[in-house]
Amino acid sequence: MATGSAEPYGREGLPLEEARQRILDALRASRTRLTPVTSEVVPLQDALGRVIADAVLAPADVPGFRASIMDGYALGQDCQPNAGDSWTVVGRSAPADPYQQTLHPGEAIRILTGAPLPQGAAWVLPQELVANQNSTIRLIREASSNPWIRPADEECSQGSLLLAPGERLGVADIGRASSCGISHVNVHRRPQIGVLVTGDELVPPGEERSNGAIWESNSTLIRGMLERLGYPAVECRLVADECHLLKQAILDLAASCDVIVSTGGVSAGDSDWIRPLMQELGQVEFWKLFLKPGRPFAFGWVGDAVPLFGLPGNPVAATITALQLLWPALQILEGQQNPELLPRVHVHLATPYRRKPGRPELARASLDCSPDGQLLARIDGSQASSRIGSLQNADLLVEIPADSGPLETGQRLWAQLLRRRIL
Repeated sequence: MATGSAEPYGREGLPLEEARQRILDALRASRTRLTPVTSEVVPLQDALGRVIADAVLAPADVPGFRASIMDGYALGQDCQPNAGDSWTVVGRSAPADPYQQTLHPGEAIRILTGAPLPQGAAWVLPQELVANQNSTIRLIREASSNPWIRPADEECSQGSLLLAPGERLGVADIGRASSCGISHVNVHRRPQIGVLVTGDELVPPGEERSNGAIWESNSTLIRGMLERLGYPAVECRLVADECHLLKQAILDLAASCDVIVSTGGVSAGDSDWIRPLMQELGQVEFWKLFLKPGRPFAFGWVGDAVPLFGLPGNPVAATITALQLLWPALQILEGQQNPELLPRVHVHLATPYRRKPGRPELARASLDCSPDGQLLARIDGSQASSRIGSLQNADLLVEIPADSGPLETGQRLWAQLLRRRIL
């Protein structure tokens, strides 16, 4: 087997967008040989963050009856009332105790917000527009043209599409489905992820370390990030940079997992075995990114059905490349139609940033706001790919073009938001 020093790929590596598209295209084209995306029926409250497998249709009109939008009086007429008009109050309608009779012209009922309107009622007067005396109400000033009635199918009509296949469920999605009477949904099974952390120098946290050794953090970072994104890893291994040990670990993970994510061992050194092993056991689709941090990245296959993502060994580079390339791929593997990417906004630099032209860069930054509402990116401290501290309190990944040299305060750039939506 050739050692990791061979470089049969382009010197600079693939641009990020091209690499992402190459991965997604490869996964979509390989659906027939990948582990089938199976599904399971789960209670709605357990479906948050999952991908819908089957269309969910409304079983009935919702709310299913005409309802009052506010507290007031429902009138037995279908035309706009005029100031000075009066009606006789003949009953009351509450959400759990609706008025059961038909309402006739000249009659009114007291009605509460959300309560059903009886037959014959087509207008609601807000209570602040009405004077009530001895069971007779009178409109004391002109009403608006709004009848203040919620239609029976305001939320949805029977048979309408609530959730489409391939959509990932957010809080509002499950809330709406619940309001439409849905209790269980069929969702895609999440891909089973195995994590392989490589490196002779790595020591588990809490253990003594010798000179030259470092405490291992990639498993904590990558597994934690994947869990936050909804993809908990099912297995994690820490393996030294020995070819036979790494080969066996890859084969073991391929037998039990749908996806393998490795960190380290993917560059071009004598002990970098991940890419050569990927080539021996399957195929390398591409190697190296035109990106800082994250150049040593490989994507390929173990056998013909298990994708392997070879992330860099430096923890920040591993985290950023996982966000940019692994996360969208996992969404496709889970059955999501269109992968979600980090949203992008324009920002202005709050401080100068010193750099040389070279590779495009994703710089970690905190988000601020100027007094006039301008979004500001503050890049503080070292941006070294080994410095995990640059990820702490990072709100943004500032996109710096390859040909950019030193950047001054006020420079306008695109940035990716790291904070995710609530709903």
